[in-house]
Amino acid sequence: MNRTIQPPVCELAQIDIIRPVRAVMPNGIPLDVINSGEQEVIRLDIVFAGGRWHQSQKLQALFTNRMLREGTQTYSSATIANRLDYYGAWLELSTSVEHAYITLYSLNKYFKETLEVLESVIKEPVFPEKELSTVIDSNIQQFQINSTKVDYLAHRSLLSAFFGELHPCGQTLSEEDYRRIDSTLLQEFYTDYYHSGNCHIFLSGKVTDEIIQNVQSTFGTELFGNSSRHLIKPEHTLTTAPEKRIFTERAETMQSAVKMGNLTITRDHPDYLKLRVLMILFGGYFGSRLMSNIREDKGYTYGISAGILFYPNNGLLVISTEAANEYVEPLMGEVYHEIEKLQNELVGAEELSMVKNYMLGDMCRNYESPFSLSDAWIFILTSGLGDEYFSRSLQAVKEVSSQEIRDLACRYLCKEKLKEVIAGKKMS
Repeated sequence: MNRTIQPPVCELAQIDIIRPVRAVMPNGIPLDVINSGEQEVIRLDIVFAGGRWHQSQKLQALFTNRMLREGTQTYSSATIANRLDYYGAWLELSTSVEHAYITLYSLNKYFKETLEVLESVIKEPVFPEKELSTVIDSNIQQFQINSTKVDYLAHRSLLSAFFGELHPCGQTLSEEDYRRIDSTLLQEFYTDYYHSGNCHIFLSGKVTDEIIQNVQSTFGTELFGNSSRHLIKPEHTLTTAPEKRIFTERAETMQSAVKMGNLTITRDHPDYLKLRVLMILFGGYFGSRLMSNIREDKGYTYGISAGILFYPNNGLLVISTEAANEYVEPLMGEVYHEIEKLQNELVGAEELSMVKNYMLGDMCRNYESPFSLSDAWIFILTSGLGDEYFSRSLQAVKEVSSQEIRDLACRYLCKEKLKEVIAGKKMS
């Protein structure tokens, strides 16, 4: 091998993502299996439809999910932690706007033992008051810390400005909201949403027939929970604030957090896949327009990003950064300047090629391990997208032109619609 000669650059013709083997277990729960990898490790994901969009009170969905591991009819919280630790397993619990996720990482040889613990966690949690009080106190402390951070305050204000305080995506929290949580409230949410008629299971890693049989005998044979209840998706109305600029005063801070954003399209819109390319070029990677100008050239910030956040029925285009208080105004001026350039000038072929190569390489990296593949297919499920999404993404990146980039910038980077949300010290 002659290392003085650059190897040929090969264009990515197609993206071959391993598809899960799909089945429906006897009790009706879908099971998707991704058998990939050489390590004797298994990941089991159980996805329940039901997040803060469906809750009747603030924090109800979050604490229902969080408290699953804090005690069951069979195991105490200490026993659950000790048994998982003994078998080298790890349990992750998380929630989103519309879903709850329970993820178990386990060695193959101890999968049956860890599955017994997981079964108890899912089927018979008791939400003990003592443990709940401890968890609430811990979360309040973290909330108090976050409430001093300008980035947290600006993000909270941004969501509230676009969705409104009554909308589950725009609600702001207080310490009193944490204190209102009790076991009865969590049990109600658990009964409504954590049952066999409302979940989807993903199994990834080095999956054997024995492991599939263990999952099926544990979760796929009999109905569990209130399985006759059907998910009803509530309707929530947006109440968008009229102000262009929203300021949260933190006089003692040395830096301000800046969020600029507007409501935009969702992932199922025909323009979205090519809009992704524009957003990466604008502020989605280290060599983006915003980073090159505002960090590298002007030195106003250590980092600035732009992207789209997704919520039910809405996308939210967000530009986010932190800067010294005196740089806030010139920084926002440069953001608008970069938008104008994208709207009025064609992106050069070399720059567009670099962005495309970055995105194609990122696709390859994101889908090379069994667990990242599981993440990808869970994303497809929870986003309501089809199996052809990945191939369509590849095609959109390869096909998008400089002219289309300019047209998309004119259509979606609208300076007049961008709200300016700032948390920090107000400069005279």
